[in-house]
Amino acid sequence: MNIGQAADASGVSAKMIRYYEQNGLIPPAARTEAGYRVYSEQDVHMLRFIRRARDLGFSVDAIGGLLDLWRDQSRQSADVKRLALEHVRSLRRKIGELEAMADTLEDLAANCSGDHRPDCPILNDLERPKEGRTNTTSEPRKGAIGLNILSSQR
Repeated sequence: MNIGQAADASGVSAKMIRYYEQNGLIPPAARTEAGYRVYSEQDVHMLRFIRRARDLGFSVDAIGGLLDLWRDQSRQSADVKRLALEHVRSLRRKIGELEAMADTLEDLAANCSGDHRPDCPILNDLERPKEGRTNTTSEPRKGAIGLNILSSQR
C-alpha cells in the first residue's frame, strides 16, 4: 500500500510517517521503481502501535524504547512496567504544573476589573521580572515541542 493508504489504515498522517522514518523510529519503507514508498500490513501494525503510544503521551524517544521492547521476544515485562510508571509520574508532574498555571491565571483574572479601564493585573504580571511575578518558578521547563515554557507553582 502507498503512504496515503498506510496513513488511513494506521491513523498516522503521511507527514508523521515520513518524520518517523526520517528519525529512525520506523525502518525506511520499500520503494517502487518510481520511488514511491510501499508499506506492508506489518508496517501499519507498527504505526498503530506508535499512534497509541503517542495518544498516551509518550515522547518519540520513549516510543523508540517501547518499540525495542515490543520487538524483543526475550523482554521482561518489568522493563515495560518501569517505563509505563515513569511516564505516569511525568504525566502527574505535568498535571500539577498545569493546575498551578491555571490557579495563577485564575488569581490574576480575579483581580482584573474586566471593564473599560486600561489597567490590567494580568498584563502587569506578565511584564514583571521573575522576582515580581505571581507564583512562577525560576526555571523554564521544556514543552512538548521543545519550547521553553514557564511553569507556575501554588
